[in-house]
Amino acid sequence: MTPQEYVEEVLSLVERIPAGKVMSYGAVADALADRTGRNSARQVGNIMSRHGGGVPWHRVVTSSGRMPPGHEQEARQRLLSEGVPLKGDHVDMSRALWRP
Repeated sequence: MTPQEYVEEVLSLVERIPAGKVMSYGAVADALADRTGRNSARQVGNIMSRHGGGVPWHRVVTSSGRMPPGHEQEARQRLLSEGVPLKGDHVDMSRALWRP
């Protein structure tokens, strides 16, 4: 799989995350690992940073529920408008995690 094909796989998966749910960077990597042979949360984060503007980027958070660095306020507003449960300034991962 080429790097561009992997970018497309990541973005395609992020597009399928339903409103009101989230995935962590690592969960995205894990979900694609069998098909792509790649499994790097950091790589998913880089892809989202560079190419994620056209997909629901706010639905991808850290494994602890922290919102995308530098975009916390906008992500929080978008997630709240979708009904994502929060615990303080983090997503409640036990209630909001989506598994494809």
